Amino acid sequence: MYTQLADWPGPGPWILLIPLVWIAVAVLVIAVLRRTVWRRHGCGFGAGGGTGAVAEHPLAVLGRRYAEGDIDAEEYRAKRAVLSEPPRGDAEGGGAR
Repeated sequence: MYTQLADWPGPGPWILLIPLVWIAVAVLVIAVLRRTVWRRHGCGFGAGGGTGAVAEHPLAVLGRRYAEGDIDAEEYRAKRAVLSEPPRGDAEGGGAR
């Protein structure tokens, strides 16, 4: 029977693994957030600073190009009509013939 506190052998060397476990948990949480939530909102890290992490919709790109003056009104309307039309083959049952 232990009567003195000095007789207790202590937690042992495994106590050093507890900080490593918490570091692994933190790394795992950051990795999951980086691959899911931050990528969706364009808050990624790295060379681009998050710009370009989320692809723009083609109609948004077309509208931006028209607003910047890269294309004229006629070209904008023609490209918008092509982008807005439904995909071919879906009305006839789909598939290539």
